[in-house]
Amino acid sequence: MRLSNLADYAVITMAAAANHCGGERTSAAELAEEAGLPKPTVQKLVSKLTAAGLLRSVRGAHGGLQLARPAAAITVADIVEAVEGPIALTQCIDAHGECEHEANCTMKPHWPVINSALRDALAEITLTQLRANAAPAEANKELA
Repeated sequence: MRLSNLADYAVITMAAAANHCGGERTSAAELAEEAGLPKPTVQKLVSKLTAAGLLRSVRGAHGGLQLARPAAAITVADIVEAVEGPIALTQCIDAHGECEHEANCTMKPHWPVINSALRDALAEITLTQLRANAAPAEANKELA
Protein backbone atom coordinates (compact mmCIF):
# COMPACT_ATOMS: atom_id res chain seq x y z
CA MET A 1 0.00 0.00 0.00
CA ARG A 2 1.20 3.43 -0.83
CA LEU A 3 -0.26 6.80 0.08
CA SER A 4 -1.11 9.08 -2.79
CA ASN A 5 1.24 11.97 -3.41
CA LEU A 6 -1.51 14.32 -2.24
CA ALA A 7 -1.82 12.53 1.13
CA ASP A 8 1.96 12.55 1.52
CA TYR A 9 2.08 16.27 0.70
CA ALA A 10 -0.76 16.92 3.16
CA VAL A 11 1.29 15.39 5.99
CA ILE A 12 4.32 17.47 4.94
CA THR A 13 2.17 20.62 4.76
CA MET A 14 0.65 20.01 8.19
CA ALA A 15 4.11 19.39 9.66
CA ALA A 16 5.17 22.77 8.25
CA ALA A 17 2.02 24.38 9.70
CA ALA A 18 2.84 22.84 13.08
CA ASN A 19 6.04 24.89 13.07
CA HIS A 20 3.77 27.94 13.45
CA CYS A 21 2.05 26.77 16.65
CA GLY A 22 1.24 29.19 19.41
CA GLY A 23 -1.12 31.49 17.58
CA GLU A 24 1.36 32.46 14.88
CA ARG A 25 -0.27 32.58 11.46
CA THR A 26 1.18 31.69 8.09
CA SER A 27 0.04 31.56 4.48
CA ALA A 28 -0.30 28.81 1.91
CA ALA A 29 2.57 30.40 -0.01
CA GLU A 30 4.82 30.30 3.08
CA LEU A 31 3.85 26.70 3.79
CA ALA A 32 4.62 25.75 0.18
CA GLU A 33 8.03 27.38 0.41
CA GLU A 34 8.86 25.79 3.77
CA ALA A 35 7.69 22.36 2.62
CA GLY A 36 9.31 22.60 -0.81
CA LEU A 37 6.00 21.89 -2.53
CA PRO A 38 4.25 23.63 -5.44
CA LYS A 39 2.07 26.53 -4.29
CA PRO A 40 -1.05 25.38 -6.23
CA THR A 41 -0.81 21.95 -4.59
CA VAL A 42 -0.54 23.45 -1.11
CA GLN A 43 -3.46 25.80 -1.83
CA LYS A 44 -5.58 22.78 -2.81
CA LEU A 45 -4.48 20.94 0.33
CA VAL A 46 -5.16 23.94 2.57
CA SER A 47 -8.72 23.97 1.28
CA LYS A 48 -9.21 20.27 2.11
CA LEU A 49 -7.45 20.52 5.47
CA THR A 50 -9.52 23.56 6.43
CA ALA A 51 -12.76 21.82 5.42
CA ALA A 52 -11.73 18.86 7.59
CA GLY A 53 -11.19 21.13 10.60
CA LEU A 54 -7.41 20.64 10.78
CA LEU A 55 -6.47 24.16 9.71
CA ARG A 56 -8.23 27.42 10.48
CA SER A 57 -8.25 30.34 8.08
CA VAL A 58 -8.40 33.79 9.70
CA ARG A 59 -9.31 36.74 7.50
CA GLY A 60 -8.16 40.30 7.84
CA ALA A 61 -4.97 42.32 8.12
CA HIS A 62 -3.49 39.92 10.66
CA GLY A 63 -5.08 36.86 9.09
CA GLY A 64 -3.61 33.68 7.76
CA LEU A 65 -3.58 29.99 8.50
CA GLN A 66 -3.06 28.21 11.78
CA LEU A 67 -3.68 24.78 13.21
CA ALA A 68 -7.32 24.40 14.23
CA ARG A 69 -6.30 22.42 17.31
CA PRO A 70 -3.04 21.64 19.10
CA ALA A 71 -0.43 19.64 17.18
CA ALA A 72 -0.68 16.89 19.80
CA ALA A 73 -4.38 16.47 18.90
CA ILE A 74 -3.83 16.07 15.14
CA THR A 75 -2.78 12.64 13.88
CA VAL A 76 -1.49 11.27 10.61
CA ALA A 77 -4.80 9.38 10.33
CA ASP A 78 -6.71 12.70 10.56
CA ILE A 79 -4.59 14.19 7.79
CA VAL A 80 -4.78 11.19 5.46
CA GLU A 81 -8.55 10.94 5.91
CA ALA A 82 -8.95 14.67 5.20
CA VAL A 83 -7.42 14.11 1.77
CA GLU A 84 -8.22 10.48 0.92
CA GLY A 85 -11.38 9.74 2.87
CA PRO A 86 -11.70 6.73 5.17
CA ILE A 87 -8.57 4.60 5.46
CA ALA A 88 -9.13 1.25 3.75
CA LEU A 89 -6.79 -1.13 2.00
CA THR A 90 -9.52 -2.55 -0.23
CA GLN A 91 -12.55 -1.11 -1.94
CA CYS A 92 -14.72 -4.14 -1.25
CA ILE A 93 -15.67 -2.84 2.19
CA ASP A 94 -17.70 -0.06 0.57
CA ALA A 95 -18.58 -1.83 -2.70
CA HIS A 96 -21.86 -3.40 -1.44
CA GLY A 97 -22.36 -6.16 -3.98
CA GLU A 98 -20.19 -4.71 -6.73
CA CYS A 99 -17.46 -7.34 -6.38
CA GLU A 100 -17.86 -10.40 -8.56
CA HIS A 101 -16.09 -12.53 -5.92
CA GLU A 102 -18.14 -11.37 -2.94
CA ALA A 103 -20.29 -14.52 -2.70
CA ASN A 104 -17.23 -16.75 -2.17
CA CYS A 105 -14.94 -14.25 -0.45
CA THR A 106 -13.37 -15.50 2.75
CA MET A 107 -11.46 -12.26 3.36
CA LYS A 108 -14.33 -9.78 3.51
CA PRO A 109 -15.01 -10.35 7.24
CA HIS A 110 -11.33 -9.71 8.00
CA TRP A 111 -10.83 -6.44 6.12
CA PRO A 112 -12.56 -4.24 8.71
CA VAL A 113 -10.19 -5.57 11.39
CA ILE A 114 -7.17 -4.99 9.16
CA ASN A 115 -8.33 -1.51 8.16
CA SER A 116 -8.98 -0.62 11.79
CA ALA A 117 -5.48 -1.76 12.80
CA LEU A 118 -3.95 0.39 10.06
CA ARG A 119 -6.02 3.44 11.03
CA ASP A 120 -5.19 2.90 14.72
CA ALA A 121 -1.47 2.79 13.91
CA LEU A 122 -1.69 6.07 11.96
CA ALA A 123 -3.83 7.61 14.72
CA GLU A 124 -1.02 7.03 17.22
CA ILE A 125 1.34 9.38 15.36
CA THR A 126 0.73 13.06 16.11
CA LEU A 127 2.10 16.21 14.53
CA THR A 128 3.99 16.81 17.75
CA GLN A 129 5.79 13.49 17.27
CA LEU A 130 6.54 14.27 13.63
CA ARG A 131 8.08 17.59 14.63
CA ALA A 132 10.15 15.95 17.40
CA ASN A 133 11.41 13.24 15.06
CA ALA A 134 12.28 15.78 12.36
CA ALA A 135 14.50 17.86 14.63
CA PRO A 136 17.48 15.43 14.76
CA ALA A 137 17.43 14.97 10.98
CA GLU A 138 17.47 18.73 10.45
CA ALA A 139 20.32 19.09 12.92
CA ASN A 140 22.27 16.36 11.10
CA LYS A 141 21.82 18.21 7.78
CA GLU A 142 23.27 21.36 9.33
CA LEU A 143 26.30 19.39 10.58
CA ALA A 144 27.02 17.89 7.16
